[in-house]
Amino acid sequence: MNDISERKNDHLDFVLSNNKEWHSCFDDYKLEYNALPGIDFEKIDTSTKFLGRMLKLPLVISSISGGTERSKKLNYYLAEVAQDFGIGMCVGSQRIALDNPSVECTFKVRNYAPDILVLANFGAVQLNYGYTEDECVRAVEMIDADGLLLHLNPLQEAFQNNGNTNFEGLLPKLEKIKKKISVPLIIKEVGHGISFSVAKRLFNAGIDIIDVAGLGSISWAEVEGARSNDIVYQMASSTFKDWGISTIDSLIDIASRLPDLSLIASGGLRNGVDVAKSIAAGARVCGMATAILKKLTESRSDCENFLEALSMELRVAMFCTGCKNIKELRSAKMVRVS
Repeated sequence: MNDISERKNDHLDFVLSNNKEWHSCFDDYKLEYNALPGIDFEKIDTSTKFLGRMLKLPLVISSISGGTERSKKLNYYLAEVAQDFGIGMCVGSQRIALDNPSVECTFKVRNYAPDILVLANFGAVQLNYGYTEDECVRAVEMIDADGLLLHLNPLQEAFQNNGNTNFEGLLPKLEKIKKKISVPLIIKEVGHGISFSVAKRLFNAGIDIIDVAGLGSISWAEVEGARSNDIVYQMASSTFKDWGISTIDSLIDIASRLPDLSLIASGGLRNGVDVAKSIAAGARVCGMATAILKKLTESRSDCENFLEALSMELRVAMFCTGCKNIKELRSAKMVRVS
């Protein structure tokens, strides 16, 4: 097994075994309850259009993995679930397949989900390590993707063995890629959040879709520290286990000042109420990974029941705020409670 394959399996093991209790940023806010909603619950519409695809729920399965036999099975199951529920899916980092085409099959989910929104994905920093527009095109074509997600992960790379830590001059390269590829470009953090100042720099460079991917679920500094055999890395990484910006605070700050920027909310979402709060805070759609993955590894039916419950929770939250569709939910009143 090569280093990247081993790392991907380690990441899956950590996510599935991690039971860390986070304070959820979503519990700091409440949607204002409307005792006279004036709408029919049966007529509530949770669908939305994003990147040219209709979603039955404003939800995308966030990037998880790929490149190994284990992750291939997970990706195929996730794609089938996404197809059944009419939600989107982002594959894990395709770097391993771009470097080794023999594992491309582990990312190819279109045969299992012909109608869903699919996003390609690899690390933005790879543009400083030999990747060009060609790799961007290959990543998209590999899985017949509707968009390309390039993720930012400086904190993770700082603690990763032989991490790619040269982020110098990256913004102009992102601007160039945005202009040259034929599908929408999305920039995402991996779980430590995006500040308004970074969002503004990206927006000024022409990037108009950002996944804030805030603090609230997995700390990748902690993950990489745990994987390391170096005691210094282990000790230092623990200092950064809570480093970052919460998902909802990032959403509110960016959406209020950059209203023309399309935002995706991911990082610590647990249920349909968190989805509703994210939409009210400014997100177009939401992303979930850990919660869905854990249910899927229990059983396919557990995963389906989880998504059915999420759909119900979202509809009830919309009903009790008087919002009959996602557009109205974006204007729902939310108050801070702590």
